[in-house]
Amino acid sequence: MKRNLFKKILLLSVLLAYINSQAQQFSNPLLPSGADPFSFYKDGYYYYTHTTGKNITVWKSKNIAGLRNAEKKIVFVPPASGPFSKQIWAPEIHFIHNKWYIYFAADSGSNDSHRLWVLENASPDPLQGKWVLKGKLTTPGDKWSIDGSVFSLHNQLYCIWSGWEKDQNGQQNIYIARMRNPWTITGERSCISSPTLEWEMHGDLKNPNDPPHVNVNEGPEILLHGDKVFLVYSASGCWTEYYALGMLTASSYADLMNPASWKKSPEPVFKASLENSVYAPGHNSFFTSPDGKENWILYHANSKPGQGCGGFRSPRAQKFSWTKEGFPDFGIPVREGVLLASPSE
Repeated sequence: MKRNLFKKILLLSVLLAYINSQAQQFSNPLLPSGADPFSFYKDGYYYYTHTTGKNITVWKSKNIAGLRNAEKKIVFVPPASGPFSKQIWAPEIHFIHNKWYIYFAADSGSNDSHRLWVLENASPDPLQGKWVLKGKLTTPGDKWSIDGSVFSLHNQLYCIWSGWEKDQNGQQNIYIARMRNPWTITGERSCISSPTLEWEMHGDLKNPNDPPHVNVNEGPEILLHGDKVFLVYSASGCWTEYYALGMLTASSYADLMNPASWKKSPEPVFKASLENSVYAPGHNSFFTSPDGKENWILYHANSKPGQGCGGFRSPRAQKFSWTKEGFPDFGIPVREGVLLASPSE
């Protein structure tokens, strides 16, 4: 009798250990689809969003690896018509000055009208309360603007985005400007990156329905570490197999509005892995583990070549390290299905 009881207890212990080990592991992709992934950590929860194209949805999870089973809510449905009614791209959720803000790009149905917009919510929990359209985040000159992101350094709030130099579609550059508050840009914009390197300039159009622009710098995201500011961006057309991440580096004490303060890495810092069947990785963001000890990159990628910019892109995450010189080392994209340890709690 005692022997049978012991066996049952041992079997239960093994089962519980297995369940616990599985709960502490995950594999990519985090969700079946979702481009331009972004998350913000506050008060024990990750608030995650990505491009759906038709609305803005926010997920709430204790651990970013648990998105598949996380609570989620549609927080914004665009009107049927108007300047922010179509092509809802690259939403980001931030907590600034005790309020939540979502930045997104939208147009009226014509790509030329793409601009940045801001939502605001005063509730402590962004899945509660009311999201209010604060208005258009007008960039200097009111030019075509997408992929807006914000960051603060030395008590100065900045906006970075991808935009056109003029009113016509030619190429996408990375711009920076100071902000007076979370919904207002002040002063002039400064172009700190243009597609000039060979690896950034792949975008030959093979389909007449493809976007008309060829040379692309987009999806800028800031990573702060020590006395350095890193701006990681996506380059080459997302419809090509060359889509990859590049990086600019500046001193945290430099004038970030001065293009000379930024140094561009000559090669991609994160690119496709043919051996791991990960294609066109791009439009990333960053997060730390719940205990703050690990650094992670969050990005989208395709599982097969030729899948382009559509709904095949899925969000993925993996841990990265730092070199002894203080630069990020993102490694190579991890193969789908490989078990990874969940972010440390």
